[in-house]
Amino acid sequence: MGNKVTVWFDREADYLEVLFAKRKGYFRETDSDAVMEKVDTKGNVIVFSILKVSSLKGKKPLSIALQTKSA
Repeated sequence: MGNKVTVWFDREADYLEVLFAKRKGYFRETDSDAVMEKVDTKGNVIVFSILKVSSLKGKKPLSIALQTKSA
């Protein structure tokens, strides 16, 4: 069986989070004001979150590349 991915949406906070792994890490900004990524100590993306999800309705699709540190 593959890795588990957890998706969590809080309607009141208008917040979506996608969790790839439960590890310590830190958040950093991305090229989009709406998206944050959490990376582990090796630079691997372990979580990304989208703020103000409802504000994206009716706009162009959100497209962003999350960067993982090269080996």
